[in-house]
Amino acid sequence: MAACGAPASAPEQLWLESAQTFIQETLSLAGKEPDKQLTQSVIGCVKDTWLSQAENQDFTLPLSYSFVSVQNLKTHQTLPCCSLLSWSSGAYQALSQGAGPGVSVLPRKQLLLLGTLTDLPGDLEQECRNGSLYVRDNTGTMGCELIHLELSWLGHLFLFPSWSYLPPDRRNALGEGHLELWEMPVPVFPLTGPPGPPGPIAVIYPEKASQLLRYRKRRKIKEPNLAGKLVRLSALLITQSKRYFVMTLGELSQDNSQAGSQVSIMVQVPAQMVWYRALQPDSAYVLTKLRVTKLRGSRSCVWTTIPSSALMPLRPEYVLELGMPPLEADLTPLPEPTTSKHGRGQEGLVRDSRVLHYSGTVTAVLNQSASLYILDEQLTLCLAYQQIHGLRRAIRPGVCVELRDVHLLQSVGGGATKPVLALCLHGTALLRRFSPLKPKTLPVFKVNGSSLYEQLVWDYHLGLPLYLWATKALEELACKLCPHVLRCHQLLKQPAPGKPSLALQLLAPSWDALVPPGSPARHAYGEILEEPHSCPHHKYTPLQTPYSFPTLLALAEEGQRRAWAAFDPKALVPLPEAAHLTSCQLNRHLAWSWLCLPSHVFQPAQVLLGVLVASSRKGCLQFRDLRASLPCMPLTENSQPLTDPKLIGCLVRVEKFQLVIEREVRSSFPSWEELGLASFIQKKQARVYAQFFLADALILPVPRLTFDSEPPQTDDSCPEGPHMAQSRLFLLSHKEALMKRNVCVLPGGSLRPPKPSLSFHASGTWLCGTQKKEGSGWGPPETLGAENKDRKVFLVFCGSSVRWFPFLYPNQVYRLVAPGPSTSPFEAERSSAWHRPLELADCASCLTVQEAWTLELGSSQDLPSVLEISKALPESPLAHLLSDNFPSSLVSFSAEILSRMLCEPPLALRRIKPGNTRAIKSGVKLTVALETGGQEYPPHLDVYIEDPHLPPPMGLLPGARVHFSQLEKKISRSHVVYCCFRPSTSVQVLSFPPETRARAPLPHIHLAELLQGGPAPFQATASCHIVFVLSLQILWVCAHCASICPQGKCGRQDPCCPAQRAISQASVRLLVEDGTAEATVTCRNHHVATALGLSPSEWTSVLECARGPGRVALQFRGPGSQTECPGNPQGPLAMLLWTLCTSPVVLRPIKLSFALERRPSDITPLEPPRLQQFQCGELSLLTKVNARLRLVCLSLQEPELPSPAQAAAAAAPS
Repeated sequence: MAACGAPASAPEQLWLESAQTFIQETLSLAGKEPDKQLTQSVIGCVKDTWLSQAENQDFTLPLSYSFVSVQNLKTHQTLPCCSLLSWSSGAYQALSQGAGPGVSVLPRKQLLLLGTLTDLPGDLEQECRNGSLYVRDNTGTMGCELIHLELSWLGHLFLFPSWSYLPPDRRNALGEGHLELWEMPVPVFPLTGPPGPPGPIAVIYPEKASQLLRYRKRRKIKEPNLAGKLVRLSALLITQSKRYFVMTLGELSQDNSQAGSQVSIMVQVPAQMVWYRALQPDSAYVLTKLRVTKLRGSRSCVWTTIPSSALMPLRPEYVLELGMPPLEADLTPLPEPTTSKHGRGQEGLVRDSRVLHYSGTVTAVLNQSASLYILDEQLTLCLAYQQIHGLRRAIRPGVCVELRDVHLLQSVGGGATKPVLALCLHGTALLRRFSPLKPKTLPVFKVNGSSLYEQLVWDYHLGLPLYLWATKALEELACKLCPHVLRCHQLLKQPAPGKPSLALQLLAPSWDALVPPGSPARHAYGEILEEPHSCPHHKYTPLQTPYSFPTLLALAEEGQRRAWAAFDPKALVPLPEAAHLTSCQLNRHLAWSWLCLPSHVFQPAQVLLGVLVASSRKGCLQFRDLRASLPCMPLTENSQPLTDPKLIGCLVRVEKFQLVIEREVRSSFPSWEELGLASFIQKKQARVYAQFFLADALILPVPRLTFDSEPPQTDDSCPEGPHMAQSRLFLLSHKEALMKRNVCVLPGGSLRPPKPSLSFHASGTWLCGTQKKEGSGWGPPETLGAENKDRKVFLVFCGSSVRWFPFLYPNQVYRLVAPGPSTSPFEAERSSAWHRPLELADCASCLTVQEAWTLELGSSQDLPSVLEISKALPESPLAHLLSDNFPSSLVSFSAEILSRMLCEPPLALRRIKPGNTRAIKSGVKLTVALETGGQEYPPHLDVYIEDPHLPPPMGLLPGARVHFSQLEKKISRSHVVYCCFRPSTSVQVLSFPPETRARAPLPHIHLAELLQGGPAPFQATASCHIVFVLSLQILWVCAHCASICPQGKCGRQDPCCPAQRAISQASVRLLVEDGTAEATVTCRNHHVATALGLSPSEWTSVLECARGPGRVALQFRGPGSQTECPGNPQGPLAMLLWTLCTSPVVLRPIKLSFALERRPSDITPLEPPRLQQFQCGELSLLTKVNARLRLVCLSLQEPELPSPAQAAAAAAPS
């Protein structure tokens, strides 16, 4: 075929032959002869469409185009594309250039697509029609979308001149590709419209149709025809039992902004579902043969279609209004729209939405599965409250939509920052232009899981604010866990009918508080038909975000940010104390601090979520998600540690937790005056971990995955667990410290010296012989000889087996499992390197735990013949702890940590760093209060931790209760008992620090109570009288080296001293008595001014006067005094202080808060009572007097004077 009768060229002939073959195979009826008319019609249709563009006039046929069948399009076209036969090249280029930067349009393919337009998906029954459209040829059927449909097009063959094809998402195995028909299809054969009616159709209009519904019992018309203008179109609802939509017709003269007579017609015949695609708002239609139907579950009635009903455009020349006599007025008034009345407390909370029409362009896809989009970069569009299964696949950036009767909600909350347009079943969304843009690849969780979001709307009846928040929360969960921790379908899809998905289980703990139990269910009929209109969007309450699921990295960073924002050196070292500290003391006070953030301080509340894993690199439990890991410490309700390794790999969700941030600072503040300058901080780092109780956690089992290089941690109960294994039960008696230790080099190993590696040792007792796996349980144990029964074993955990450290605790029974059929996996090692450790541990054999072995917690069924095992923790007697016997023994005790600070270790623990003879490694000092069985005043003890036990284990915080096992007891040269960490030491946290610590007031006692020998408070208050001053000293010392500084200059004459500051230090020793006993009290620094009765300004003047000599010291003996002052013994300052100290200004009643100078851990022998002579008149008395108490002043206050009424009452005779 050629233009103007010219013979076809060779390329044209080939193209025509290919077209004839395609038409015969794809479009002709199977089994029939070739249809020449069909072939000519198809080629003619293609040619006419091709030549409609002026630039194609020189080419009769589109030789560059090839025909494509539906099946070939599905099979071979794996990328989105478009075919624009009716477009010029310039139009496509203009489209590409106008797409904007960073945006690409669909690639153009030269394909010719023909097919029959139908509403039947394949060769299915008529009842399967649901309003979807398809393109069909002999090779298959493919779903399609188009802007406008004429019902007369159905069943006819068309050429589609401009279309795009979107293949299914590769990540969605059940997805299907679809076509988007950009322009009106071109019929291959001329279309003949349906013949007009033989005469005018008798119709009724909406006003009379409404009256017929109201007075249906008085006047009945059989199957009337209804005419009117389409003013509203509801959503198309598709359920398992039925499919329907509702169209509302109004009077022809009715304006959209005016309320008039309207009538609704329900269309629920399957063959008529395709009408939904053909209906256009504001167009006039005629519906024939309608009936009145009563809605199920309601007293209302509605017009409905029947299978023989027809839909046709309204043409005035073909209709005639049916005459009807007027009906009597209804005496029953119509129900008036009601407005909800809320109390004053809710007037500002509940808001009304606006209903409007809106047309706009989709500019972004927030979540395709949740049907959330962005319109015109300013509005959020929510289509979740409609069923848009077919529409969802077509909506992407670039699509223009028209929204009819859509709700506008502002300031919704729930994570939404833009106003929201939300459709209910009352409104509809219409496509007005397809997108020419290439679709962007969305994350898997934004493509899959649409059924989950439908559950939120239809089963849980979430309002829009809560739905938006739930969508955001589910995205956070997917970002945290998918795809490496969980597959997306594992998180979002139901594992079984009736069982909620894992995502819903993670949201469920707070579901009852967020979704009131009386939330009304959605009633589709009422939402569409009832007036006044009521739907989930009609009234709404802005939602404050209930909680979020941050990534572990974001949570740790937020914790560190808050910790460093709260780091204030002036607050950590208050000014009265800081002003008298040397530079070394000051920086040591700032070296370590901590902050505990309870979960409720975060706004919105943060939920801790991750997979619980045991780290072999740090030997602790961790939460892990895709981005980071966070160390954690769980405890049971009865303050027991976590001992069941089966929790490894479980998904743990915690709402109530404590985020602990330990801050370490290396600083060089010269003195307290520079504390506000951050430039003196050289280095700061933080350790972040979480503490929580298992009772506050939701634990969900999930398939266990392997993180980093650690071996898989399998469970025998899982299908993927070991099928062949051997095990042995043992009772753990002691676990040693986790630390870097030297490892034994096996013969023939590497010549390089091994580096210390993280490991720990444990000792226990075998309870039975080896057991083999039998089905899901364990077989009988092997018989042991008498020499092997109750044999002690020394276990070595190194490498990957270090991950079992957080689960091992004394007095627990465990099962050691070795996979595979190996013989005797628990044979003891014979290496001579373990001879001495075994001898010290009193064990007969040693066993190295292999990396592939697993650990299980023993159950009572495993030990039917074993007596009950005591769970009590080992405790050393208090008399043994606080005595001078056994100075280097190992002790165990439980205690509450009172304070923690970095310090220089005791002299016995100091170690010199290699290559630096002047530097001494710092350690950690814990001051603890021993738990002594209900003793009112527990003794205090210092515990030192040094390298290689640094950093200390997690949880050693002030306020925490801890059990220390096998600490080394030491006695200093000053006869003070303290304890030190050793390789045999283990720590078990019994309770976390309380969130709020109310400091109990100090007890008020008499001084004689401290001499009775029984338990006495370490700190207390007493009302006493200052008898006289024993000594007074004022110093000005160098802030760096603590040397005396006359005239404010360091007296060492050492140019290496960098200090430019001198600080004042003062002390006074007082003799006080309260009528029961006497004591010497040492007051230091700012307490000296209070003891001397000086105001702050007066004390400052005294200190400035003492700056010149650098040292002022007064020593008082008896009633007289002797001064000692290096600068000027008869100086005015010394005379002033001597006069002041002997005046009634100082010798007065006071209220003293004190601490014992001799701590309970001080085991220095007590000074025996001394003989002292007293003169009573002429009588001389000799008696024994106890040694004076030695106290340290904590605070000093003036006594509270009684009121005049109290004084009068006390003076009145009884």
